[in-house]
Amino acid sequence: MNAMSKSSKRFMPTYIIIALNIAVYAYTSVLSGNVMETDYYVILRYGQYNLFVLNGRYWQLFTAMFVHVNIVHLLGNMLFLLIFGLRAEELFDIQEYLLIYFLSGLAGNLLTLLFGPLAPPSAGASGAIFGLFGACAIYVRRAIGQSIISALLYSIFLLMISSGPGVNYLAHLGGLGVGLLIGYGLAATRKFRVAYEYRHSFSTGT
Repeated sequence: MNAMSKSSKRFMPTYIIIALNIAVYAYTSVLSGNVMETDYYVILRYGQYNLFVLNGRYWQLFTAMFVHVNIVHLLGNMLFLLIFGLRAEELFDIQEYLLIYFLSGLAGNLLTLLFGPLAPPSAGASGAIFGLFGACAIYVRRAIGQSIISALLYSIFLLMISSGPGVNYLAHLGGLGVGLLIGYGLAATRKFRVAYEYRHSFSTGT
């Protein structure tokens, strides 16, 4: 394990964030009186409703990252958070991990606010999760001196297959874009050390 990932391994932010999402879903389920689906008015209160945000409920840009529409929405996002989050813990320290996650989620919600419709409301952690994916994908390729084109193409492909009716593609796009930028910047600042560690690990089989 390299030094930059020690703090994130110690605190295991992925499991903590998954637990927070589950706790919030449990809370909204109680308010909704339904464990399978979140009541529309609960989403209006805690999700991102652009009309409300523009009228002063700016905190919805943050709380919307922890609200999910139904149990399938929650489970799907938590699965991908587990996959990409654990990978991010191997590459980034705790501060970097949280920076990527929350800035990506916020960027996705801001893009939704700027270019999305006033209604209906949106919710979910997917913008932040796309940010983790983008940061990991481009970080590894940039740090070891490989072309970043494959990371960008894979990112576009993931965006395409995740689109569909009811999907907030603006949140995905904003989160992914910020994740790519942060991952690229972090790799550029320490690419020589990471490249050495990667090649040494590969050559020794550790």
